[in-house]
Amino acid sequence: MWAWALWILPLLCKFSLAALPAKPENISCIFYYKQNFTCTWSPEEEDSYTWYKVKRFSHEDRKSDSCSSTSETGASCSFPRTINIGNYDIQVEARNADGIIASDVTHWNLDDIIKIEPPNVSSVKPVLGIKRMVQIKWKRPLLAPVSSALNYMLRFRTVNSAHWMEVNFTIRHINSEQTYNLTGLQASTEYVVTLQCAANESQLWSGWSQEKMGTTEEEAPLSPDLWRVLRPAMVDGRRPVKLLWKKAKGAPVLEKTLGYNIWYFPENNTNLTVTVNTTNQQLELYLEDKTYWVSVISYNSLGESPVATLRIPAIDEKSFQCIEAMQACLTQGQLVVEWQSSIPEVDSWMVEWFSDLTTEPSTFSWESVSPARNWTIQQDKLKPFWCYNISVYPMLRDQVGQPYSIQAYVKEGIPSTGPVAKAENIGVHTVSIIWKEIPKRQRNGFISNYTVFYQAEDGKQFSKTVDSSILQYGLESLTRKTSYTVHVMASTHAGGTNGTRINFKTLSISVFEVCLIISLVGGGLLFLIILTVAYGLKKPIKLKHLCWPDVPNPAKSSIATWHEDDFKDKLNLNEFDDSLNTEEDRILKPYSAPKDFIDRLVVNFENFLEEFSTEDSGKAKEKILGGEKNEYVTSPYRPYYSLGESFVEPSISTEVPSRKSQHLCSGMLEGTFSEAEEQLPYSAQSLGPDHLCEEEAPNPYLKNLMITRELLMSEELPDQTKREV
Repeated sequence: MWAWALWILPLLCKFSLAALPAKPENISCIFYYKQNFTCTWSPEEEDSYTWYKVKRFSHEDRKSDSCSSTSETGASCSFPRTINIGNYDIQVEARNADGIIASDVTHWNLDDIIKIEPPNVSSVKPVLGIKRMVQIKWKRPLLAPVSSALNYMLRFRTVNSAHWMEVNFTIRHINSEQTYNLTGLQASTEYVVTLQCAANESQLWSGWSQEKMGTTEEEAPLSPDLWRVLRPAMVDGRRPVKLLWKKAKGAPVLEKTLGYNIWYFPENNTNLTVTVNTTNQQLELYLEDKTYWVSVISYNSLGESPVATLRIPAIDEKSFQCIEAMQACLTQGQLVVEWQSSIPEVDSWMVEWFSDLTTEPSTFSWESVSPARNWTIQQDKLKPFWCYNISVYPMLRDQVGQPYSIQAYVKEGIPSTGPVAKAENIGVHTVSIIWKEIPKRQRNGFISNYTVFYQAEDGKQFSKTVDSSILQYGLESLTRKTSYTVHVMASTHAGGTNGTRINFKTLSISVFEVCLIISLVGGGLLFLIILTVAYGLKKPIKLKHLCWPDVPNPAKSSIATWHEDDFKDKLNLNEFDDSLNTEEDRILKPYSAPKDFIDRLVVNFENFLEEFSTEDSGKAKEKILGGEKNEYVTSPYRPYYSLGESFVEPSISTEVPSRKSQHLCSGMLEGTFSEAEEQLPYSAQSLGPDHLCEEEAPNPYLKNLMITRELLMSEELPDQTKREV
């Protein structure tokens, strides 16, 4: 038992590890008439070396044959030439080292799978006297079934077109030379022709024949397309009109034209018709402000074209408007322009396009569109990175409406240069970045947006994106007194380009802050002034006393009522003791004086001086001025004289030594008096320096000065008085 298990185990392992070839599937057979019978299948490749065997069984004579191939030669096998046409069964076997596997049996009718060789086109030529037609000649394939009719497919196109047109037809006769007349073509046009064929019952077509070219006969030209470019009127009232024409849309490429006849006239006066003959395709006209009609025909050796007419409106004529919207898009290598109209009666449109970099009429391109409301142009007919202005004019009968215009690029790129920016209105935390538009030649596309990049010194970079219509941006939340670097990037759909970098530095203090400080200080001062004025208006007396203190009027003092004798006794100024020259006597002794003594002294100073000067003027002068001789001028003021008293003024000198006068004045102001003044505090000479310093008017502040002297004399004055008595 165990011995049998040991023998069976290797066999089981061998069977479990066996890898049979893949089963052949998708069998396809082709009957190349009078050549071979070929079958193919899948898979085409195997992991291990595989042998293939194709078995063929005939239903008519019950015979069978086979062909073989390997995985190295490919998954196909061909039988030798087959003469008998009938039905066959096909089966494919695949074998490798591990075993054999067979496909399903397939059934084939040779009539359905016959494939013949392509025909050989010999010529493509026009037929004399027949317009817009060419005749194609070729030979019937030699390996085609003699008893079978052949189906043909003819394909043709113009030389400058990539679009093929097809025609199917069947020829039943078995002549070797066969022909076909291709009609409905354009005159004077070169065509490319190719041909393929198949047996009448077969599903398989032959390959295409070699391409052959031919040209249709020439005929009179078609009516040309006519257009105009209106310009502003000149000073003399005439209006320049650029008249343009070209071959009609769909006209033969090889259409020949010898010249053009043009005539034009005012709308209401055909007698003023002007005729021009030219070989050019444009004409400059100078018309009046009226409405004109223009007609153009082209001609060649075979005749004239139909007339093309165009109405030129008057200058003051208003044209209608019907186009509501228009858009352009790029699709499959073509620029497609579509528009919408509010007037359905419009059945023709004139499309005009030119580069945005030029506006010369000679560079205009234009094309008539009818009746569709879209226009298509190949991408390779326009320059990449160029902006084109596209305008569509509605044409209703003989009137031309207002155009609708857009701009388009067939291909966009990144701008050639970036925006030039500058910084303005630099503040503490804000700045305005302003830039200029990129010139049209350097945009290479529609500017979709601008991006402002800014970075503080040794800081992080930030960016702000704005719409293409915005040419400035205000940066905020900047740092005070900091340097920044800024540049602006212009972007199209293809990408962006950075502009030049600029640097700026924020301010340390803003104008607003300076104005605020000035406003606060000025406001405070103004408020203080307002308070002062309000206080003065409310209490004007206190404000007056505060700003302008009252000075007592000496004329109203009680000293004016004293008697002259009492005044002399109290003063006792007739004699001076020589001992006053000693240093001890210079110190004033305390003396009790009346409270109004100073006032009386001020008021009657002049009277006292006059009386004293009559008694002993020489002695007084000597003592007051310290023994020196001095001359002075007596005061001219005598308001308190007695009515019955006469006075004779002594003759004195008016010259006063400047040095002594200055000494006396300075002594009076500083409170330091000379020895003579200290000895004689009650004499008139104590007022003499003031009188010498201010000759024109008495000092209004004399009272204050005398009050200060009273304080200094309060302790010394009494002793001196006693000594004098």
